Amino acid sequence: MAVGYLVTVVLAVLIVVFCLARIRGPKPLFYFSYRLGLVFNEIPHVALYALVASTALAFSEGDITTTSDWVNVGVAGAAAAGLVVVTLRGMRAASVVRVALDDALGAGTGTHRRPPLARILLRPVFRRRRDVMRVSNLSYGDAGRRNLLDVYHGRSRPEGGSVMIHFHGGHYDQGRKSTQSLPLLYRLASQGWVCISANYRLRPDFPHPAHLIDAKKVISWAREHAAEYGAAPAAAVFVAGSSAGGHMAAQAALTPNEPAYQPGFEEADTSVTAAVVLNGFLAEYFDGDPATSPVNLVRTDAPPFLIAHGDLDELVDTENPRALVTALGSVSTSPVVYVELPGAHHAFDLFHSFRFEGLVGGVEDFAAWVTARKNRPKSS
Repeated sequence: MAVGYLVTVVLAVLIVVFCLARIRGPKPLFYFSYRLGLVFNEIPHVALYALVASTALAFSEGDITTTSDWVNVGVAGAAAAGLVVVTLRGMRAASVVRVALDDALGAGTGTHRRPPLARILLRPVFRRRRDVMRVSNLSYGDAGRRNLLDVYHGRSRPEGGSVMIHFHGGHYDQGRKSTQSLPLLYRLASQGWVCISANYRLRPDFPHPAHLIDAKKVISWAREHAAEYGAAPAAAVFVAGSSAGGHMAAQAALTPNEPAYQPGFEEADTSVTAAVVLNGFLAEYFDGDPATSPVNLVRTDAPPFLIAHGDLDELVDTENPRALVTALGSVSTSPVVYVELPGAHHAFDLFHSFRFEGLVGGVEDFAAWVTARKNRPKSS
């Protein structure tokens, strides 16, 4: 029996199972499945490449000789078919995003875009772009490295762009800037946006509201300094986040200019134009304080929201974001776009995948709609 080939086939089967199903326990199985799904649910074609190459190598070296070996080949074929299913499921995201945009903002809001096939199929893990410059580790507060941010802007430094601020996830007790949603930040920066990715203080040393105060500081910093990197003087400011960062972005969007969260900079403008929440935890904070739940912070003048969540998220059930969508819809005068991504797990924003590229296009359409409304002359 070709043992090396058997190991490859077994691993491919596990990847398919972990991608197609939501595994939540026991803990060792969850951790293993979560890590594999984190990568291969978004870029299953990489596993398919490896499986095809391993099969070809086994045949070329004459390792497929016994009945067991041929059974392995059959299982490999089934695993390959499963990886194709995972890939096709990810490709559905673009159409799902367009439908959600059209339903919430009006027919024709969602546009058709050709996915960047070369980037997705050949360079999915390389997020950088030659036409974008990153300015690293700028200080926005006095908490050392936890109060540092990166700025992404077009290398040609175009002027007049909007601002996108992103906060990383990590359960509020881990994580760092420059790890999540980089395909989104680089894409927007290449089109003239000024994008910011920021660290913030973490639990347990800094519980709520330290994180929200840091978010407000970043927004204030952006309003003061983003023009230095090409943003318009009165640029639209979007706030976004992944997982816990999505929770923080939602909180920041729903507490504009709240003095309690702006100690020492109470006069700063911390309102935002819109919010983008990706696989966010959107309920009460870990100490159970109702004031930490975005659901309890909804307001009539809330900005537009785009909330995207995977229907197979292992960490946050879809009922969680739906509760905020319902609460906003019952109070806010601004629209809420809710996208439930088929087959998406938690943390779907790490790579240039069919799914995330489709969603990035939707964020662009959402932003275009929001900025057009913002710039529309008010009737007298």
